[in-house]
Amino acid sequence: MARAAVPGRLTAARGWRPAELAGERFETPTARTLLLRVADWPGHLPGQHVDIRLTAPDGYRAVRSYSLAAPADGDIVELTVQRVPDGEVSGYLVDELPVGASVELRGPVGGWFVWDPATGGPAMLVAGGSGVVPIMAMLRARRAANAAVPVRALYALRTPAQRYYGPELDADGVFVAYTRRVPEGYPRDPGRLTAAELTEHGLAPAPDVTCYVCGPTGFVEATAAQLVELGHDPALVRTERFGPAGR
Repeated sequence: MARAAVPGRLTAARGWRPAELAGERFETPTARTLLLRVADWPGHLPGQHVDIRLTAPDGYRAVRSYSLAAPADGDIVELTVQRVPDGEVSGYLVDELPVGASVELRGPVGGWFVWDPATGGPAMLVAGGSGVVPIMAMLRARRAANAAVPVRALYALRTPAQRYYGPELDADGVFVAYTRRVPEGYPRDPGRLTAAELTEHGLAPAPDVTCYVCGPTGFVEATAAQLVELGHDPALVRTERFGPAGR
């Protein structure tokens, strides 16, 4: 996917940097948030990502890309990693990397799927599954900036057990659509996110409204098509797709 450059954001950190795991928490049994300390971190925009590189004792290296989950907090950057079946990098990051250990990190990367609360304008954010990670970064950045710009967010996922970020999503007024199983007493039956829900819980099409859609390829393509059918300008529908190996 083509990406536009963000001046001053992509040239400061092209090389690999050591990143120490300073803290962690589990969002679900298979998704772990990593708080990485990176010296002289240049900052980043919500929606950008980083590359993580692991090196085995025999010299074998593996690289995966992961979205940043929050604005930078000094030299701390935050990622949420979902373990995938047979994932050599995600499995290690979720299950084995101990606090105090280091990995190599490169970034920030990306200029297309980004939103700045100061200049980005109204935004409609739609996440599927682990695609909620960069969407959460946007919501957290808006909250940290105390920005009044209109932002609406929707999150589709299979079951409550797979939900990231717990009560924080409720505080941001995120509409959650469960597709396979809902919590007891939930006011919505299981099912896919609908065009009617995008209309009700999103923003109306307008020249200054940008839509951000992130998740698995099928979800992203279907949602982007729905947004265009609802009247959103295709040029203002920005998408990011997640695959089995990471971002």
